[in-house]
Amino acid sequence: MTKLIGVAGGSGSGKTTFAKKLIHLVDRPITLLHMDSYYLPSQPTKNYTPSGKPNFDHPEAFDWELLRHHLTELKSGRDISVPVYDFKSSSRTQESVHTPSTPVIIFEGIFSLFDAEIRDMLSIKTFLHVDSDIRFTRRLNRDVQERGRSLDSVINQYYETVRPMHQKFLEPQKQYADFIVGEETDVAAGILASRLNDFLRPKSPMSSFNHFDNKEVEGTQVPLS
Repeated sequence: MTKLIGVAGGSGSGKTTFAKKLIHLVDRPITLLHMDSYYLPSQPTKNYTPSGKPNFDHPEAFDWELLRHHLTELKSGRDISVPVYDFKSSSRTQESVHTPSTPVIIFEGIFSLFDAEIRDMLSIKTFLHVDSDIRFTRRLNRDVQERGRSLDSVINQYYETVRPMHQKFLEPQKQYADFIVGEETDVAAGILASRLNDFLRPKSPMSSFNHFDNKEVEGTQVPLS
């Protein structure tokens, strides 16, 4: 049975980096699905900012119908074609990427724990809790260096949409998490990877993979079994 691992957190919290650490530590191939691939081809005008710009940090900025369908397909063992989103032009391209279904799939994104239907599909729900100043610095570097954004545009977007949307929609997702990770992710990645490796071994007892307790160790909630 395919296991879906949700990794949520604010922009710049290190979701992709954490997911890649897991992939490196797990013994078998893992599929990584980025929620950023599922931005709508065009943004709904009702969510535009007062300055007349699209709000890419609102839940309605994403193609939830396609995302739910693709996660259902992956969990059923079927491959999918993931859309390609161009962040420089803020548009979905005509291309797609073939993405295989594997025994473990990591789904990372700012709203990966937001939708109740998707939460029900997840075997483990993870939230990265990182201070806002660190997240802002990481986002600034990423958007300027990798996405061709200007410094001023990144700063303006942060104060106009990123920060208020984080407080309204992103931070509350933490209540759904089984596994809360701080800034130092190496230990947390090692713990979760160990559970995933247990699951992937033949005849591994499922109870040790699924059982979580809300005991916090060095700032990270960990499974105790």
